[in-house]
Amino acid sequence: MNIIIQKFGGTSVSTKDRRKKVIDKIIYAIKSGFMPIVVVSAMGRLDDPYATDTLLSLVSETYRQSNKQGSDMLMCCGEIISSVVLSSELNDYGYKSMPMTGGQAGIITDEGFGDANILNADAEKITDMLKQSIIPIVTGFQGISKSGYFTTLGRGGSDVSAAILGGVLRADKVEIYTDVDGIMTADPRIVSNASLIHEISYNEVFQLADQGAKVIHPKAVEVAMRYNTKLVIKNTLNNSEGTLISSEFNMLKNNAITGITHMSNRLQINISSEENENTDSYDTILDVLGKNGLSIDLINVFPDKKIFTVDEEDAQLAHSLLNSMNIKYNFQEYCDKISIVGSGMKGVPGIMAKVLRRLRLENIEVLQTSDSHMTIWCLIKGEDTKKAIMALHDEFKLYISKYS
Repeated sequence: MNIIIQKFGGTSVSTKDRRKKVIDKIIYAIKSGFMPIVVVSAMGRLDDPYATDTLLSLVSETYRQSNKQGSDMLMCCGEIISSVVLSSELNDYGYKSMPMTGGQAGIITDEGFGDANILNADAEKITDMLKQSIIPIVTGFQGISKSGYFTTLGRGGSDVSAAILGGVLRADKVEIYTDVDGIMTADPRIVSNASLIHEISYNEVFQLADQGAKVIHPKAVEVAMRYNTKLVIKNTLNNSEGTLISSEFNMLKNNAITGITHMSNRLQINISSEENENTDSYDTILDVLGKNGLSIDLINVFPDKKIFTVDEEDAQLAHSLLNSMNIKYNFQEYCDKISIVGSGMKGVPGIMAKVLRRLRLENIEVLQTSDSHMTIWCLIKGEDTKKAIMALHDEFKLYISKYS
């Protein structure tokens, strides 16, 4: 049995016309010799009647924070509605289907309500349906705890649902349908001539997704990598071939850089050892921040200073903790982190120098840098982000598609 997982996001199922395009994709898969398992998100976005954020607006913020178990039960309603509606419309075209909750599909989680971890996935019920030529329409983004409570997998969790089902069912591939043609070399809203990446490795797409690109959930990439399941990012609204994500690395790729993304609203904190030489807590700063749940990034530790960034949302907590330790520090608000990603840069000298030289030519001040074997990070002022991304996209000629 050739199994394919087809996951459709909220915009894909938001209207009857768009759901018709979804049904066309499902029927095409069947006629191509596949048995599809469909995973759906809640319909639309905020203000659409059954979108997750619309459902959450029915209860108070206090309730959401104090009763996450109840909030999860409410949030699960959106995907349930999507699965039943799509199943009904698919049946009208003569194809047997059955809506299923994540729990009914065998996704078992812990009780981390709001951001649960998958403990196990049992595909027995889905397999039984496939043997009867019934198409399972599975609610994404959710599972069930061992004690029987609805749980959700965190924002973007429908991608994770699709990836885990693809893994345990040994699917030929997992198709993630959205409203873009695939993964682009940069955000096309910033770079008008950004090109489609036809093929990309798990590691590269994980870095892009983890550093700000929103096409696929990073956890879904991790799951697919674990099972060596091929992922394809496609557009529901057209027949673009999309982006293939797999373990295969194209050694013929001519460019060291695959894509560029960014994260906005970073706060840079600079702590001098000289200014804190009489402060006992200087050596334990990072430990204290970590123990208090503050996520820090771009960490550079030198003999005379420590520099790192935090999300602007955590700025108040960062200031409070540092002040409580009597630490003297400087900070820079409204920074953005640019991430230049490419497995082809490994072992290639001069990439960082090329990045810094081009930014200097554009009169863009680089506040901080870091790098790994496939990613270079540059912290810059937020006002320079668009210009920086456009310049680097041009510098590495990413507008020329070299990834097919």
